[in-house]
Formats: sequence, structure tokens, C-alpha cells
Amino acid sequence: MAEQDNGVTGEPYSNGEDTLPAVGLISQYIKDLSFENPNAPAIYQSQEAPQIDVQFNIASSQVGEDVYEVVLKVEVRAETDTTVAFIVDLSYAGLFGIRNVPAEHIQPFLLGEAPRLIFPFARRVLADAVRDGGFPPLLLEPIDFAAMYQQQAAGQPAVTTGETGHA
Repeated sequence: MAEQDNGVTGEPYSNGEDTLPAVGLISQYIKDLSFENPNAPAIYQSQEAPQIDVQFNIASSQVGEDVYEVVLKVEVRAETDTTVAFIVDLSYAGLFGIRNVPAEHIQPFLLGEAPRLIFPFARRVLADAVRDGGFPPLLLEPIDFAAMYQQQAAGQPAVTTGETGHA
């Protein structure tokens, strides 16, 4: 009778149980979306380009056996010196299956790699919401979530994630 592997080499057990590390995106979805245009229609008369402030927050939680939810929260505030143009709050989530991954690699994946995977879709939802609100689409630059996670894990001050630009 063949002996079972201890899982260190990643070879399957002789009984057919899969011991190789596996990570997969199960689903992604809008958890919450809010668009506020508090000064319409007057804001459309303004000639002043608003300043855009973008903030990100990433949270993760285990929602089942080998299943984790990662929520990328994006808050955008566009305002001139005197008037709010628009405010967008988006919580975009991904459901990830993670199996046979060492515990020390799960957190870096959930807070570094998983947000990178769902960010393009959250970016599109955000751009569409801003466009549908009557403004030019807001196209966010790609973000290095892994570097941000490594800085926080090392205890260094996080690089500001806010962007300043024009809508």
C-alpha cells in the first residue's frame, strides 16, 4: 500500500485527495453603490473644474470553509472650492475560494492580490456611475495593492491612496 504524502511536496494523496494549492474567483458583485449629485443642476453651469479625492479601503472576511469575501471600498468626492459636484461610495466585492494555501500566504493574497483582480471591474462601475450622473467618466489609475499591503505589514506609513485630478 502506498504511503500518503505529508502535503509538503504538493503531491496528491494516494486516495486521490487534491493537496495542491488552489485559488479561484468564485463571484464578484456590487455590495453597495451610492451616487450623490447634491448641487444639480447648478453644478453643470460651473466653469470651475472640481478637485477629485479618491480613498480606498480593503476588508476581508471568511464566509465559509475555504471561502473568503474581499470588499474594495472606493469613496470619491469631487468639489470645487465652494461646491460639491458629486460623491460616490462603492463597495465592490469578490468571493474567493482558497484551498491548500499556507496560512501565512492567505492574508497577503486577500489584501494584496485579490483587490488587484477585482479593481478593473470596480473601476468600470465607478466610471459608469459618474458618467451616468452627468459628468465625464472618472478613470482611476491602476493601483499596486500588493505594495500597499507590504508597506502596512512592515509598519511603514501607507502611501496615500487619494488622487487629485479633474472630472
